[in-house]
Amino acid sequence: MGALRPWHIAVFAVLVILLFGAKRLPDAARSLGRSMRILKAETKGLADDDVNAKAEAQSGRRPLEGEPTSQAVVDPVERVHDK
Repeated sequence: MGALRPWHIAVFAVLVILLFGAKRLPDAARSLGRSMRILKAETKGLADDDVNAKAEAQSGRRPLEGEPTSQAVVDPVERVHDK
């Protein structure tokens, strides 16, 4: 019942040709191929941008210059109790 037979494929192909026409099918396949190529290129570009952004973020780190300023760390809970 669920098996796909060769005549199923033939009936489907005839229906597609009747619905869309033999002239439009190659154009549709060509535009689908172009769209898939563009999508593939864009996703690859996004992945490359992510790698470049991570490399720039890590290379942009520098140690602090000069003497570190010492600031007293105050616990917020103690600050409330002092008031």
